[in-house]
Amino acid sequence: MSDNENYVKEITNIDEDFAKWYTDIVRKAELADYTETKGCIAIRPYGYAIWENIQNYADKLFKQSGVQNAYFPVLIPESLLQKEKDHVEGFAPEVAWVTEAGGEKLDEKLCIRPTSETIITTMYSKWLSSWRDLPFVYNQWCSVLRWEKETRPFLRSREFLWQEGHTIHETEEEAKKRTLQMLEIYVKVAEEFLSIPVLTGIKTETEKFAGAEETYTIEAMTYDGKALQSGTSHYFGQNFTKPFDVKFQNREGKLEYAYQTSWGISTRLIGAIIMAHGDNRGLKLPPKVAPIQVEVIPIALHKDGVEESVSKIYERIKTKFRVEADFRKEVSPGAKFNECEMRGIPLRLEMGPRDIENNQCVLVRRDTFEKITVKLEDLEQTIEELLEEIQINMFNECKKRMNAKTTEAHNLEEFEHNINSNQGFIKAMWCGNKECEAKIKELTSAKSRCMPFVQEKIDTKCVCCGKEAEKLVIWGRQY
Repeated sequence: MSDNENYVKEITNIDEDFAKWYTDIVRKAELADYTETKGCIAIRPYGYAIWENIQNYADKLFKQSGVQNAYFPVLIPESLLQKEKDHVEGFAPEVAWVTEAGGEKLDEKLCIRPTSETIITTMYSKWLSSWRDLPFVYNQWCSVLRWEKETRPFLRSREFLWQEGHTIHETEEEAKKRTLQMLEIYVKVAEEFLSIPVLTGIKTETEKFAGAEETYTIEAMTYDGKALQSGTSHYFGQNFTKPFDVKFQNREGKLEYAYQTSWGISTRLIGAIIMAHGDNRGLKLPPKVAPIQVEVIPIALHKDGVEESVSKIYERIKTKFRVEADFRKEVSPGAKFNECEMRGIPLRLEMGPRDIENNQCVLVRRDTFEKITVKLEDLEQTIEELLEEIQINMFNECKKRMNAKTTEAHNLEEFEHNINSNQGFIKAMWCGNKECEAKIKELTSAKSRCMPFVQEKIDTKCVCCGKEAEKLVIWGRQY
């Protein structure tokens, strides 16, 4: 049995058990691991390097839009959390509390940050006095803790990494504009950087963030047709600024409450990359986010001149691309190829005695497995072109799958048939009644993902009750 066959056997087939396949990829690609702290994962260096690349790209876009980074406490007094009723009710089941420290009971228990609206808004009330101070456009990169009942690395864990932006503004119009501006940045992160197409729209009343007036979302689709909420942006209006007394002197000299937004993406995006792009060979990384864009593998290392020639090529191209070279002599080229594919490295560069003789090398694409023989004088240009092609092709493949797995339903029978026979997104009209939304979820396990910004009228009747319907909703099962 070949190295190739042995290696693949160590991963569950993607079409047989997608959940198990996902866990196998996380483990075999050395992205993360379970820890002795129940519900919490350790992110390994390769997984963290992916997060750093996402963070750097997003942070650059944030700063271009006027965002400043700050940091706020991980511990939040209970009295603060109680100030906004809907917010505390929404998070109550997930909150972890500190009740004792230094061997003594605390006078007031402290929650470990599940999100930071309360502590940040309190600080804003201290810092804001006049309309001239506005806007505050702040973000923090941090971890949060939510007491999840199940653990799935990157998708659901009790502690996870994210960024949370919190802004306050002089007017409702300005705050709403910022809310949508940040959503557009998230679309760029997903589509241009991670090669993952997303749906955008507004959440229903049932699905919006606790304490928000409006929640906007980007929704990705995984290989098995489920939805993955990949970023959200919230317009709060004055729901937090009133209870937290965030007032300013307006242009007429009167006191007025500020308008607020909040927005975030998290390490869940790593899960999105795995589930949108991976295959039975392992992880598949878009070149822009890949920690290693090119893996250099020498062939016949034992032969004279091979290591020296390949080293020169490695040194030459690493100035322009993120490159790793594998000069291990005790590991066969076949095993190295398998590892390279498992880790999702976009391009593999192979070079042996015959290539050296012909002043060439072989490039192998991870997305299509196509082999391209390249003259060394054309190497950098070819690599650059191929990385761009791979980035685009990976997006197009995901888009094609999303289109194939998006259907319309005009009644409940059709809805159930579609979700069970071709799991994916379902377009259906909705009357706006929460009972209909709940019934669809109960019957099919599908939830409303969003009401798209671009509305279509595919019917005049609600898919559930048959009454008049104005809103098109995208529905789907979720991770």
